[in-house]
Amino acid sequence: MSNRKRTLNRTERLFALVLLLQNKPSMTSRDLAEHFGVTRRTIFRDLRALGESGVPLTYAEEGGYEILAGYQLPPLMFSARQAATLLIGAELMKIQTDADLRAEADSVAQKIRSVLPARIQDFIDRLTNRTVLDPYRLHHGDSESRGNWFRLSEAVAQRRSVMMEYYVQRRDELAMRTIDPLGMVYYTDHWNVIAHDHLRNDYRSFIIDNIRSMMVLGRRFEPPEGFNLREYLKDRGHDLRAERVVICFTEQAYRIARRHIPAEILSVERATGSVTVTFEFENMDFLAHWLLRYGTQAQVLHPPHLCNQMCAEAEKMLCLYSPEQPLREPPVHGKVVQ
Repeated sequence: MSNRKRTLNRTERLFALVLLLQNKPSMTSRDLAEHFGVTRRTIFRDLRALGESGVPLTYAEEGGYEILAGYQLPPLMFSARQAATLLIGAELMKIQTDADLRAEADSVAQKIRSVLPARIQDFIDRLTNRTVLDPYRLHHGDSESRGNWFRLSEAVAQRRSVMMEYYVQRRDELAMRTIDPLGMVYYTDHWNVIAHDHLRNDYRSFIIDNIRSMMVLGRRFEPPEGFNLREYLKDRGHDLRAERVVICFTEQAYRIARRHIPAEILSVERATGSVTVTFEFENMDFLAHWLLRYGTQAQVLHPPHLCNQMCAEAEKMLCLYSPEQPLREPPVHGKVVQ
């Protein structure tokens, strides 16, 4: 390894060391050595170098190193790969349905680009001109959820209840709900807020795009004791209401479906031309409508009542497109229920 490479690695490590101590104070030399994969002697040399360069290091009373509050690093400089990562992330946010979220992502991208050296800007321009994130979503139209993502994220952080008018797609109606928002989750194609629903007195997941109007209330709530968002999402398919589901996909359909199955896959069995998966899930109505997108490329093997539900959905489709079936007017959305 060249001296230049060693210097570059150490410079990056010193920078990362400052960031780490600012975000996780009271780390011991052993903790730092394990984090960076170096010896404690190397960490002591790094800490001495930081102190000599003016970084206000101190040793906490409870043990471990920390940096005095108020210290700020010089303005950040991005490598081409780091800038590309940030800007592609901004582009991903710009294909969201929330217009305010798209506008903020565009503003962030412009600020990042404005501080990049010319050579990196040129690299980014060539990359973005050859990168397409969503070729079929060229026009967003007027989003009904404008600003809801930001208001909900603030409500989550501030622990404030929310009253909202929510479109229930399955019943084709609007319902008034009061919720305590506990977290935000992005699934395959939309944002959701996980919340305690006052009406149902239970946890529910609400699609943010289906919120027609909302108001953040003044009252605060305390999160349920022991509630952990990641654990909830991990276990949501394994609660008392969940059932074992077995579906056989064609190989072609499974290549797409495996990224969108709404639960943790318990087993996968492969055969010539097909893949059979097993998982647990509690909402058979949601699952039935989700499976319709795969047509004859997915077959439910278990549970029997989901098989019957798929047959009923298929019969509805057959009747809808029967030559004897008269054309119907499209449904009118918007009936409000309490």
